[in-house]
Parts: sequence; structure tokens; C-alpha cells
Amino acid sequence: MNMMKTRPFKQVDVFTAQAYAGNPLAVVLDGSGLDDAAMQNFAKWTNLSETTFLLPPTEPTADYRVRIFTPGSELPFAGHPTLGSCHAWLQAGGRPKAPGRIVQQCATGLVPIRQDGERLAFAAPPSRRSAPSPSLLAKVAAALGLKAQQIVAAQVLDNGPVWFGLLLADADTVLALKPDHRLLKELGQKVGVAGIPERDDQPSPALISRSNREARAFARSDADDIALEVRAFAAPIGVEEDPVTGSLNASLAQWLIPEGHLPAHYLAAQGQCLGRAGRVHVLRDDDGQVWVGGDSVTCIDGKVSL
Repeated sequence: MNMMKTRPFKQVDVFTAQAYAGNPLAVVLDGSGLDDAAMQNFAKWTNLSETTFLLPPTEPTADYRVRIFTPGSELPFAGHPTLGSCHAWLQAGGRPKAPGRIVQQCATGLVPIRQDGERLAFAAPPSRRSAPSPSLLAKVAAALGLKAQQIVAAQVLDNGPVWFGLLLADADTVLALKPDHRLLKELGQKVGVAGIPERDDQPSPALISRSNREARAFARSDADDIALEVRAFAAPIGVEEDPVTGSLNASLAQWLIPEGHLPAHYLAAQGQCLGRAGRVHVLRDDDGQVWVGGDSVTCIDGKVSL
């Protein structure tokens, strides 16, 4: 106890403009002098999906460095900790080297973040994807209670965190899922499931060919319409369902936009089944870079002894 130091601390709700409707994040604004064990122990104690520790950067172009911990392990990158940590850093008086652009250093590398008013958006890191084996797909589908005809497409997505990604025939099926989390844990698979809501003027994506890609990209007139419903099941890391998941939404965008399932600019919803109202703003720019953005709200502002 005598070795403890009082450090500035915030708890931030991410991917929401309304407090307690998004995904909470614990942020220790001064992680200097803490070893891996101390960081991991505190992350386990907060019992949030992620806890971050801010440190001086070691890369000359970075504004700050962040380490990201779940209750059980360290992550090389994660989306909602990126936005929440940046929000906390700016609110605590952080000044980026370039106005309107922040560069975060994490284990994955340098992650650019841009400001659009109060909203922040990170540049999605490169994502690798591959087709899952048919046997593993069948096991994951069984753990989710899905039939083969309900699955439009499947990919293993990797942008640091690895997600078994599934696109389902519609959003209602996504929201109705009741996974067997024990089986998902045994399989060692974090699973991200997405579905496109049906509209009166737009049939299910399973019925639309890729040749209609351009027509679908401009099918919606209301920019606030939800274009994708997302759920994230992460039993292998002790989180049965994550409220709102930036890394998963980034990988989904990098997969589904080029495949023609979604337009280059859309709004995703996540967390409804947990009583949350997460909103993820996705944009693929003219250079092909995917930006994942959202609002953040500080719910706790104080100090912690560590």
C-alpha cells in the first residue's frame, strides 16, 4: 500500500452521446511506473471489458501511448478503448501535435484519430480475413442456434483482435440469438454477428446480387437510419456479450463494404439486447481507408490509488 500513487482516472461511456447507453471504459491517465502485473490486476478489479493506461509515447509522431487490458489479458488494439482513451486524454488537457488529428501509439502500431466536433473516429488498422473451415462454421452456427440457410456469409476477421464474423439474412435474426456461451468458450471463438435491417423499399441483402451494389449504396435517404445491427459474443475472454465493439465494427466494414453488402457511409447499432443504444459511425473514404467513429461521455472523473 505504501508504494501506491494517486493517479487521475476517468470512466467513460463510448459509442454513445447519452451516459450509460454505450460501452464503459476505465482510463488511468497516468500509467507511469506500473508494471504489467499491476495493470492486469487493476483491469481485473474494474471488471470492465477493457481498462486502459496512458503513457508518454516512444514514437516521435505519437501524441500518447496506450496499453489496453481486459480482465484476463492485454490486447494489441481495440476500438472503444481507442476512442474512450482519446476522449479522456483530450478532456484532461491533452494537446495533439496536429490540430484536429491525434496519433495514438499502441501495441498494433500508430492509430490516427480525427476529430469531427466532439465526435472522434479512428482509422481502422489493416484487417486480414479468411474463410473458416466448414466444420468450424457448423460448430459455431450450432452454438448460436443457427441454420445454414440463415447465414449469408462467414469470414475470420483479424485486425489485432480476431473475430469469427457472420452476416445473417436479416437483423431480426441477429437480435433473437440466444447463444450457448459455454460452447463458444469451448470452441475458443469470439463471434461477431451482423444483419442488415429490412426496409419496405429494400429487400434482404441475401436476395440482392452484387451487380446492384451502386443502387444499394444510395437506397437510403435518411442518413440516421440503422444500416447494420451487430452483436459480439466473447466468452473465451470472459465477456459473454460486449455492448459495443469498435474493432469488430471496423473489420465488418472492411469486409462488407467491398463485398457490396453496405454503402461506404453507414450507421451501425449494437447493444440493444443488453439495454444499450450504441451507435457506430462508419465511413470508407476515397482512398479506401475505413474510419470508425462515435461519441463518448465521461461518467466518472476522479483519482485512483495504484
